[in-house]
Amino acid sequence: MSKEQNTGRADESSGSATRGWLGLEGRVCVVSGAGSGIGAAVAKGLIEAGARVALLDRDLAAARRVAQRLDAAGRAFAIDCDIADEAAVQAAAATVRAEFGPVSVLVNNAGMLKPGSLETVPLADWNAALAVNLTGYLLCSRAFGRDMLAHGRGSIVNVASVSALHPQTQSGAYSPSKAAVLLLSRQLAAEWGPRGVRSNAICPGMIRTALSATFYEEPGFEARRAAVTASRRVGEPIDIANPALFLASDRSAYLNGAELLVDGGLGCMLMDMVPRPGFNDRAAAAA
Repeated sequence: MSKEQNTGRADESSGSATRGWLGLEGRVCVVSGAGSGIGAAVAKGLIEAGARVALLDRDLAAARRVAQRLDAAGRAFAIDCDIADEAAVQAAAATVRAEFGPVSVLVNNAGMLKPGSLETVPLADWNAALAVNLTGYLLCSRAFGRDMLAHGRGSIVNVASVSALHPQTQSGAYSPSKAAVLLLSRQLAAEWGPRGVRSNAICPGMIRTALSATFYEEPGFEARRAAVTASRRVGEPIDIANPALFLASDRSAYLNGAELLVDGGLGCMLMDMVPRPGFNDRAAAAA
């Protein structure tokens, strides 16, 4: 591919030079599940935009590595937090207030997948996924949203999934929990919007993260996934971080209760995947 050709990938190198328009300088932000993948990319973008960021993760060592890599003049620190544990979330909120002050942005991103069919998935696994993917978002919204409600302004960004819109089979409570996140996000918008706090959601499509890294080791796997997107590529964490930063900022001030589908055009490919002899040779489409 020549230098003149556009890969369609987000530019990571120029982010810090172009994000002043977001107006996030000095804002106190919290990102859950920030030890890797999408959460780490969101934290990076917020730091580059001048925000102060608390990175929450059950894997404290991973969150610390990210914070140390991103840290600029003490504007990032890691907190050990299981968002399914109300006491842990409340303790994290107290720590953030003591360290940085009132929170104005929350990115609910931490997630869990416990595989299993609906017929056989253990109830413990079902409940564990719901506790993190749904209840954890509520607990964080309550704990960190308290500052936003008190000050009459703030933004909550809820990371859901394309699986909230289309059932992902053999994945236990994952799809139901992510679908519930969308309604939780809308309900937060409806209840807290009149008090100055916005709540919006992002539905990522196929994103390359640590959770899916082993999939791409299979020969031809990435090409098959890319072939079912209009953009003909698998997404990267920065592809979700950029819209998350927009939703966190005042640039999206009139977006409330919205759901952004960020899937590279996966959602518009259904009819192209229906066999039509002479019209949609899949091999040719993947090229």
